[in-house]
Amino acid sequence: MNGLNTLTHNNLRFLMGNSIDDQNIFELLRIKYGIVGQSEKMLDVLHRLLQAAPTDLSVLITGETGTGKEIFANALHGLSKRSKFPFVSVNCGAIPETLLESELFGHEKGAFTGAIEQRKGFFEVADNGTIFLDEIGEMPVGTQVKLLRVLESGEFMRLGSSKKLSVDVRVAAATNRELENEIINGNFRQDLFFRLKSVHLLLPPLREHIADIPLLVDFFAKKIAEANRMKYEGISNEAVRILQNLPWHGNVRELRNLIETIMILEERSFIEAEDVKHYIPPALSAPRVSEDESKSALVPYKTYQEPEKFELELIFRTLLEMKNEISDIKRYLYSMNMNYEEVKDEISKLRHDTTPTFQHTEEITILNDDELNLEDAEKKLIIYALDRYDGNRRKASEALGISERTLYRKLSDYGLND
Repeated sequence: MNGLNTLTHNNLRFLMGNSIDDQNIFELLRIKYGIVGQSEKMLDVLHRLLQAAPTDLSVLITGETGTGKEIFANALHGLSKRSKFPFVSVNCGAIPETLLESELFGHEKGAFTGAIEQRKGFFEVADNGTIFLDEIGEMPVGTQVKLLRVLESGEFMRLGSSKKLSVDVRVAAATNRELENEIINGNFRQDLFFRLKSVHLLLPPLREHIADIPLLVDFFAKKIAEANRMKYEGISNEAVRILQNLPWHGNVRELRNLIETIMILEERSFIEAEDVKHYIPPALSAPRVSEDESKSALVPYKTYQEPEKFELELIFRTLLEMKNEISDIKRYLYSMNMNYEEVKDEISKLRHDTTPTFQHTEEITILNDDELNLEDAEKKLIIYALDRYDGNRRKASEALGISERTLYRKLSDYGLND
């Protein structure tokens, strides 16, 4: 077992020459990286992973949400000759579009407002290692151009600098989008797609390799039991059959969360069928079954419908959120009404020697409760904020408590770009 943790680059090449069924490979992937599966579809992906790992080829990992794309990226790095150097994971969808370029490539002091010092980007941090770009389909087209340059030449420039920097970084990218469709729609560059797709790992959804569910349950349950100082003695065959009949829209991540919920709340060392049935959430299945469907499966998910109670709960929750938002707007408008004269005086002082660059100078009107209209109120607040700051959209967005990108979109929606 200790030999698995010290598997070298040369040993990996040796193992790849043997059968993919070699138990040492499965043990390595399971223990060190948390990759579990021995079904035919998983074997295909694992074989491709082991082929690609020792190389420096870019890898594109695709698959539905919850299939384990970052886990495979981590294994790709760990099994490579770069494993002693940094593995940097970047969620492109979680970083605002205006900041993503700076985060990836760094910036110089004074490059933009708030850049008070020089800062290295993720590519510099990952030098000699691997950078994992998750949700690559969310990356703006302008940033894609600079990413392509790094992939082709290893060169880039920090934001606000004209000096070229060089790095040696392997790129792994992941997405649950169909990038071919994004290319057609003009949202993703075709040349970048082909550059990233030197090796393509397509992770199958859990419903396409249900034979791995017993292995996955055993793996997750043992880790949960160890972390919570519990005992795990197994799962019944009937419980496994129920799990294998579910659609698993959230894939492996959803299975892990379900097992964790059952074990912690039930505090049982052995998982029974009733435990599974009790914790199947509405998104997976429902308590009603059509009478004309086959009764051969214990939980035939195709016959299930969304429960009415769940739909009503979503409706009530949405209405409650809308009510809270309207109440907040009412309170804000009331506060503005109380200080309206003071605000008018302040606007007059700001305007006495300058002409606003923003063309929409309509005074904001304070509405009564029976005249409220959410869109009109929002539009007037935006006009007011722009007038107050002489058309400076950055300051206006800060005053409104929204991003500058959101402000630009709302200006377009309300026809205020003129």
